[in-house]
Amino acid sequence: MSLEEGPVGLRPLRLRDASALREVRVRNADWLKPWEPTHPEMPLQTTSLAPYLGMVQAIRREARLGIAMPWAVTYEGRFAGQLTVGAITWGSARSAQVGYWIDRACAGRGVTPTAVALAVDHAFFTVGLHRIEANIRPENRASRRVAEKLGFREEGVRRRQLHIDGEWRDHICYALTVEDVPQGLLARWRRRRTGDDLGDRKSDTAGPETV
Repeated sequence: MSLEEGPVGLRPLRLRDASALREVRVRNADWLKPWEPTHPEMPLQTTSLAPYLGMVQAIRREARLGIAMPWAVTYEGRFAGQLTVGAITWGSARSAQVGYWIDRACAGRGVTPTAVALAVDHAFFTVGLHRIEANIRPENRASRRVAEKLGFREEGVRRRQLHIDGEWRDHICYALTVEDVPQGLLARWRRRRTGDDLGDRKSDTAGPETV
């Protein structure tokens, strides 16, 4: 399913996105590298097209199995990044994790929080998930600001959770449940962007909002 809010869009990740994915990531390599998940036994590859095709194929396979929802993030119709609701667990948990990255050229325009809000609302109110987590390195202030702006709760530190930039790194767990946003996360984000967020701020437990 494709989702839109103003100039920001989410659409299914396609095989033909591999070239755009490579171009944006190579151009943003220095900016993304400190936060980029790595495989401990394999160095990160950035220039060959094959790893990007393989990644898109793998994540589309997970989508078919119902354990991931991968999207291309677009801004004004152009490829601008990637967002995945992954590690989906059904049964009594109905939970998932959201991960995202954005082209530095689009940073500072509200693209990422808008994309996350679109994805979370889809996951809660269309797909039927109950809980979404965002696990973020403590040093990644930009990504933490996204979670804080949207009112995700900070729930503690997960020690050495992921292999990032050559080492096992701690991550802060942020989370939302569907009860936290009965009117939708996008509606909350719209109010915050227009400054009409006094009621939400009084009830937020995610820490201060940083603009």
